Amino acid sequence: MTRRYTPSPRPSFDAPTAITRGSATRYLWGDDASGVVADLIYVSSAAIHALVFKLPAGGEFRHSPEFRTVFGADEVLYVLEGTMLLADPESGEVQRVPRGGAVFFRQDTWHHAFAHGGEPLSVLELFAPPPAAGASGAYARTRPYLEESRYADDTVLGRLPDRARPAGRFTVLDDRDVVWRLDLGVAVGLLASTEHLTVHVLELGPGGASAEHRHGGDEVVYVLEGSLWVRAAHGDGSAVLELGPDDAGYIPAGAVHEYRAYGRAGARALVGVAPSYLP
Repeated sequence: MTRRYTPSPRPSFDAPTAITRGSATRYLWGDDASGVVADLIYVSSAAIHALVFKLPAGGEFRHSPEFRTVFGADEVLYVLEGTMLLADPESGEVQRVPRGGAVFFRQDTWHHAFAHGGEPLSVLELFAPPPAAGASGAYARTRPYLEESRYADDTVLGRLPDRARPAGRFTVLDDRDVVWRLDLGVAVGLLASTEHLTVHVLELGPGGASAEHRHGGDEVVYVLEGSLWVRAAHGDGSAVLELGPDDAGYIPAGAVHEYRAYGRAGARALVGVAPSYLP
């Protein structure tokens, strides 16, 4: 059966909102050539797109004429489960990203992903500008189509380790790359920050609480570990969001909010803010 490209769903919210794993919007995309991918879309606002994509053990996505994986956005991919091989089929660059690792790339980067090592793959994807700004499928269809894919960079053969490794389009991020801050009274570790998207790790110890603050962009906070409560004021009202692992919270730009950790182990989350982190 021939599958035709259709835009993905765009769940958006007008106020601070908790989105559980169970309530995330389910979406399948792809065809026989690209592979079929399962998406759990948490938020797709006018400023930020946040989802978890899943591949079975040994699964992969590439691209096809209908489903093109090159976008007009900055992206951070964070591996929640399994090991990801991420490939730029235009240059031949391949990066291996284990569980807990992340990779950043900018717009106009073709990318294919492979579930490596016999485990299913689950990846949190933060994306800005979002589909609502025309940066995803509609944008991809304006780009020259990539007819052939490469998965090896032969320029390094016979030249390693003496030759400096070539600079690619993927920036793989681990603990050594995190830039830490205490600007909220809790540990905030920046993974990437551009004019479109800031992504950081948020860590609170048991009983920890952040200062009240606001951002100039929409925020998505995705809980990795523990129990995180978010209190947010928006307009004339307020909301309290209780988030556990694999739940997400949406906080619109300008809403004053704070984080609190309840439980013996504290809380750890990955946070995306777009476009501006500062108020």
